[in-house]
Amino acid sequence: MTKQRFGMVLPITLLAYFLILMDNSIIFTSATEIGQSLNLSSSTLSWVSNAYTLTFGGFLLLSSRLSDLLGRKRIFLIGLTIFGLSSLLIGLSSNVAVVIALRAIQGLGSSIIAPTTLALMMDNYQGQMRERAIAYYGVTAGLGASLGLLIGGGLTTLFSWEAGFLINVPLTALLFYLTIRFVPHKAGLKTNIDYIGAILSVIGLAALIDGLTSNRWLLILLAVIVLACFIGFESRQKQPMLLLALFHNRVRAGAYVARMLFMMAMLPYWFFLPQVWQASYHLTALQSGLAFLPLTLVQFVVSLSLGRLIAHFGNQLILLVGEGLLFFGLLWTAVSAVSLGYLLAFALPMVVVGIGQGLVLAPVTSAGLYKAPDELAGIASGLTNTAHQIGGPIGLSLIVATAGNYHGQVATMAFFTGMAFVVVAVFVVRKVQK
Repeated sequence: MTKQRFGMVLPITLLAYFLILMDNSIIFTSATEIGQSLNLSSSTLSWVSNAYTLTFGGFLLLSSRLSDLLGRKRIFLIGLTIFGLSSLLIGLSSNVAVVIALRAIQGLGSSIIAPTTLALMMDNYQGQMRERAIAYYGVTAGLGASLGLLIGGGLTTLFSWEAGFLINVPLTALLFYLTIRFVPHKAGLKTNIDYIGAILSVIGLAALIDGLTSNRWLLILLAVIVLACFIGFESRQKQPMLLLALFHNRVRAGAYVARMLFMMAMLPYWFFLPQVWQASYHLTALQSGLAFLPLTLVQFVVSLSLGRLIAHFGNQLILLVGEGLLFFGLLWTAVSAVSLGYLLAFALPMVVVGIGQGLVLAPVTSAGLYKAPDELAGIASGLTNTAHQIGGPIGLSLIVATAGNYHGQVATMAFFTGMAFVVVAVFVVRKVQK
């Protein structure tokens, strides 16, 4: 039924978005095996993840704007090609420097795919169909992250860490064929490219993400200065890369902040839980991935009725309920002793977190595109994804920065910190009204 009503654009875009999110999550459960296989120190190993995050977040605004200017289908095919080829070469390489460089190239491909998928939905669906498509997209954001842990753990345990990258190749090839076959072509905007703005945005975002990930405050300060120069420059351009008017709508502006706060709370949660389980319960990578199933399954069930819930209660109420459930689930996890066992300490709280996650992601994604002109769907999607991509490193960096002064478990501190981010998000959501 869904395929007949939506056609092929929806499954193509959802699979592509799921693929890049899954790829990012795979690193969490396969990091140990990658480090052992390549004889990496902890600092070098971190760059296997950081190189991807750096280019993914750094090029998001530029890539999303190029989809407006060059046409969605063309730029989407370029992104798939970059992502697929780099995944293949990573899986075949055993050289550390090559793997890290290819991860950076893979992140570039992801920076093209992520906003273009959402923009393609904006182009091909209208009204209630668009709302439902965006709801599925928001659900995919959560499922990709959590299922990536399961898939990555399974491939690493049953085969090798390389399999986590090689699996991208046939899936990307399939997506490439389906895109050529079924995605309609739409010409881009007839306008000049803002090259100076593009350079400033890439330097500023890359420096910010690198500074946050490596906890280098001087680099963060430099990034803030560059991004301030970028905004100042864009405000004076007739054809800017980033149209600042997108922030004038308080629904969209609030959604970007809420999306960032969501990731500030949830990425540390996803990041630390496998470490706690492996240290306390001696779980394998596969078992750690399976341990996330309560969250994943509940979120999927919630997504099936989310469209009706939003139609009946509205975006704002659903967001507030979701944020409240996230707060309670994180609190339950934080105060539960590991000695209670997996079921009581983690599985049951994850059910609550999964419901909250399912209720938050789709409405906040929809709000990020609220009343955005179709010709700016790419850059509006890019802002949504940029907020998502920046939020996680900010959350982790704050925890790392304060961990030295914390005498308890760092994971517990991460859960309490996540609760604080959720509280701030509640105040923001109250301003997000349609």
